[in-house]
Amino acid sequence: MWRILVLSACLVLTGCSEGAASSNRGLYMLIDTSGTYTQELDKAQQIISYALTRMESGDAFAVARIDTASFTEKNIVAKVTFDDRPSAANQQKRAFQEAVAAFVKDTRSSAHTDITGGVLQAVEFLREQPVGRRTVLIFSDMEEDLARGYVRDIPLSLDGVEVIAVNVTKLRSDNVDPRKYMSRLDEWKQRVEAGGGKFRVINDLDRLEAIFQ
Repeated sequence: MWRILVLSACLVLTGCSEGAASSNRGLYMLIDTSGTYTQELDKAQQIISYALTRMESGDAFAVARIDTASFTEKNIVAKVTFDDRPSAANQQKRAFQEAVAAFVKDTRSSAHTDITGGVLQAVEFLREQPVGRRTVLIFSDMEEDLARGYVRDIPLSLDGVEVIAVNVTKLRSDNVDPRKYMSRLDEWKQRVEAGGGKFRVINDLDRLEAIFQ
């Protein structure tokens, strides 16, 4: 009899744990630091501040820079899994904001833009988190510019991952020929969906709530 009770208790606890994990969110934000995109970092802070107001206990959040070589943990600016205690979670959010503010203040423009490497690093991080929803935010013009010798022509494994491009600014060439802008986004959409993920674009920062819908 006691064995049945112990087994039942284990099943209940496991079910609760899996239920909590399935409702938790993993959010990884990539910030482009190439060229003049460093002038957009105040908008990146706005997105991060909003995201922090929506993150709950058990959620995981990380922010990383996109630069010449982005497939590395060294590019992570801040990362956290929020505590169950509200007071502790609020302290974590303040520390996260301070780390991001320091990054924005001290960051320098990079020579190249390794978006693919950043996405690979983001997915690796999110796969390790016990969460049910995994989202990658890409704060970039989505124009990949690789340094010589870097290989990124590889398939992406994005099952269960949503990729959202935010604040996709238009390049000068896009103003001359808008088809380049649309083609760039379409290529990323096809690449993400080919890897089993979902892709969408949010350029209106007044619609940030759409990230969490």
